[in-house]
Amino acid sequence: MPRISWRPLLGGTLTAAAAVLVYLALIVPDALGRTKAGTPIEGAFFRVPIEVIIGGAVLLALSPRWRRPVAVLFGLGLGVVAVLKVFNFGFRQTLGRRFDIVLDPPLLRDGYNSLVESDGKLYANLAAVGAVLLAVAMLAVCTLAVLRLTTVTARYANPARRTLVGLTAVWLALALSGITWFPNSPVASDTAADLIKNTVKSVPVALRDKRDFAAQTEQDPFFGVPAADLVSGLAGKNVVIGVVESYGRSALTNPAMTAIVNPVLEADQKKLDAAGFAAKTGWLTSSTFGGGSWLAHATFQSGLWIDNQQRYRQLAASERLTLTSTFHDAGWQTTGIEPGNTVAWPEASYYGYDTVYDSRNMGYKGTRYGWSRMPDQFTLDVFQKKVYGPRTKPVMAEITMTSSHEPWTAIPDMVDWDSLGDGSQFQATPMDRHELWDSAPNTRIQYAKSIGYSVDSLISWATKYGGKDLVLVMFGDHQPIPLVSGGTNASHDVPITVIAHDKAVLDKISDWNWADGLKPAADTPIWKMDQFRDRFFTAFRSQGGVALPAHR
Repeated sequence: MPRISWRPLLGGTLTAAAAVLVYLALIVPDALGRTKAGTPIEGAFFRVPIEVIIGGAVLLALSPRWRRPVAVLFGLGLGVVAVLKVFNFGFRQTLGRRFDIVLDPPLLRDGYNSLVESDGKLYANLAAVGAVLLAVAMLAVCTLAVLRLTTVTARYANPARRTLVGLTAVWLALALSGITWFPNSPVASDTAADLIKNTVKSVPVALRDKRDFAAQTEQDPFFGVPAADLVSGLAGKNVVIGVVESYGRSALTNPAMTAIVNPVLEADQKKLDAAGFAAKTGWLTSSTFGGGSWLAHATFQSGLWIDNQQRYRQLAASERLTLTSTFHDAGWQTTGIEPGNTVAWPEASYYGYDTVYDSRNMGYKGTRYGWSRMPDQFTLDVFQKKVYGPRTKPVMAEITMTSSHEPWTAIPDMVDWDSLGDGSQFQATPMDRHELWDSAPNTRIQYAKSIGYSVDSLISWATKYGGKDLVLVMFGDHQPIPLVSGGTNASHDVPITVIAHDKAVLDKISDWNWADGLKPAADTPIWKMDQFRDRFFTAFRSQGGVALPAHR
């Protein structure tokens, strides 16, 4: 019986595995979640990559001396493409956009911190270590795969050349026909080259944006205007900005979620009516999506479009007026209520807060609700007891409502306001986030419940404690993640509501054409979020009318 030689079989298996790896690294799209109804996902994997044709031709044309080092460079480049695709996929699933190699690295730490808050430090550390090891493994395995294929093609150079000529003809025919079996993934593929090109181009774009944004921070139409003049229309009023985490358009338009949210809004409208409050609601287009709440807060406060960490840091180092700093300079007592913060917040001084309350000094003794360290009702109770109740002059506060922050694994119940105490009665048993997120419909239901809870908490506080001098601005910072909002192409719009007891306050914004009540109408205008500050100053400044010319 002839003896079986395993060496050729093993060699052939390794070569086939290398070819499959290189092929998949080149053609797998970075956003499989973009499938349309009825579009088979398999279509994304049947493509002809131009990079194989060009790379193979270059390697065959090189002398043996240079072939191996160039193959190593190609392999490392392929590994970088694979890593970038993983980053892009993750960013699309959370923030609805691609990863920016220049602007987004600081967000990786925030992602790590979010994992710590949601799943614990052990899980976050394991995830971080696993991510690093996976990136290194991708670089190494891709390099070895390209070296393997380079050796084989050099050994069979003539068949390899004929194969490349045939692939070139096929690719050109497919490119001219424009055949696409999967959204944004033509069969004649050049996605890897396009990814590298866009990544390289992002570097000068980021540097240019840094210069351009520095000029924007200097061009403030209200710089030099006395602060008291900018908010004179609110003299004597207590102004509270309530930011409802992840409160986006989807909560008011997706039927599965409106079935939960609408009854809450209708009940809250009745509470407002009974207490003598009126409301007007509009739309804002947020500067972020799925996360990055601080970017939306900065955009809303400063009147500048803050959509990346570079701009955020530049803003915090500037003298740009914010809503809070203006009220502070005009004599209001300014307070930030940030229950999600676990460390000092240096930017508080830029915004103009006299006092900041966060998770370290709010005295909460109950259990955590997923990412949120405390229920919104407790957060509002702390504000009431420490700031609003004992106030000696008008208050301007921004309160971040965190109960609607993902992962929506536990939703608090409303309790009697007089029995809150230290919050020890709140004892949550969150469900497993990964099990919840395996079902998009169930996740949307939990998200909608959390929005209903957060909005109801804020309205309940306003109607119980607000009084006739309260002006409440409630808005969502961004849409929820694509799993809930419906994909990466979902709107970036969020609702914003102004609530006041004094009819004169709402009369000043009558030309905004917002809808009456807590929900926007079909014809309600949509503003970019960075437009709000200037429109707010224009509506409530002593002279009225349009903004003044720039003073810088």
